[in-house]
Amino acid sequence: MSRIINPDSAGKERNRLIRGVALAVREAAHQTEPGDESRDLVAFIVLALDIISGTIDNSISAWEKRGYWVKADKFRMEWAWAADYAEKLRASLVANDWNLIVRITGQLPQKLHHVTVRPGNHLGKPWVGAWKHFLNQYK
Repeated sequence: MSRIINPDSAGKERNRLIRGVALAVREAAHQTEPGDESRDLVAFIVLALDIISGTIDNSISAWEKRGYWVKADKFRMEWAWAADYAEKLRASLVANDWNLIVRITGQLPQKLHHVTVRPGNHLGKPWVGAWKHFLNQYK
């Protein structure tokens, strides 16, 4: 029997989503006032950060099986911000508090400083329709 290789690992998904979040934060910075696209952008950021925080345990399960507890805890602490920001943005978006949303999304580039999204990326606009998905999932 041959070895099964998963081309869609948690790390690859996390990298793709973090690039999408960086692109959405960049696009959100150019928004002048809240509108449909702004809601889509923030909803996408919330949904993506939720998925990112969900991939952490999957990534460290192999380390924990081998007893690499310190490495697993360090990785978990490095990505703990994703769940925190997702929760803050979710509450702000539900409350329609755009002042707080602007402040929170203004802090995200500090966490995303290592992410590079090239101008000719293949991501497109992953946030299109995220507001409807957000409403279906959280309300």
